[in-house]
Amino acid sequence: MLKPEVESLVPGQSFDRRAFVRTALGSAFAAAVLPVSAQTIKTDFAGLTAGEVTVVSGGFNMPVYRAQPEGKTNLPVVLVISEIFGVHEHIADICRRFAKLGYLAIAPELFARQGDPASFGTLQELQTQLVAKVPDEQVLGDLDAAVAWAGANGGDLGRLAITGFCWGGRITWLYAAHSKRLKAAVAWYGQLVGEPSQLKPRNPVDVAGQLNVPVLGLYGAKDTGITQEHVARMKAALAAADNADARASVFVVYPDAGHAFNADYRPSYVAADAKDGWQRCLAWFRQHGA
Repeated sequence: MLKPEVESLVPGQSFDRRAFVRTALGSAFAAAVLPVSAQTIKTDFAGLTAGEVTVVSGGFNMPVYRAQPEGKTNLPVVLVISEIFGVHEHIADICRRFAKLGYLAIAPELFARQGDPASFGTLQELQTQLVAKVPDEQVLGDLDAAVAWAGANGGDLGRLAITGFCWGGRITWLYAAHSKRLKAAVAWYGQLVGEPSQLKPRNPVDVAGQLNVPVLGLYGAKDTGITQEHVARMKAALAAADNADARASVFVVYPDAGHAFNADYRPSYVAADAKDGWQRCLAWFRQHGA
């Protein structure tokens, strides 16, 4: 069982960019989010097998953070899709939270071909120099490879779910329209609309009628980037679709939350809404067979 490089955060402790050192996947925070909050949740490794593994996808050795109950097989599988910051400690912690509940949780580093998201010091640099260069088609293929790996390493692909945050929330919607294996999907404040481009030819509103599973969308009413007008457009597209899974999709909008309200390591964190969203996520998975 792999042990974390960073064991805990104590009250008042913080990390700054000058002290940042890149370690194993999921064992440190991305440089662009430092310093992190003292309220950051830390989930221990007791009873878990957790750490970095390698998944081959299209001839590329993709790093993946994996967490699962130690010694167990035939586990439900959940794909955990990161924010633009990649698979840093927060995403790894979410994987361990799922593993504590009996899941095989896998978080692929979907930016790895283009670079290391943990190494960029500012949000603008990260967006323009890395995230903007990652094609949706590549991401969907890498997720398929991660799913295949999970099926060969203790996962029950008859109980497959996906959840993602911010950038990963948008990918969650897209993968729900791509994969025939999924049972359930939960998107946390993911982009819904946008101008198409060569690398991002479609957005969630464009694939609303092609969903293969119902999606639960968890959004904040005070999100200035993903506005309530965007949510309304997505709801309308889902309602108009000749697709039972689209019509069964549900939005929960938290009136006091903005963007990234589940990110417990950032000032945007809203504890009550994050906890409610987590319980809704788990209930959604159970309801739909994952």
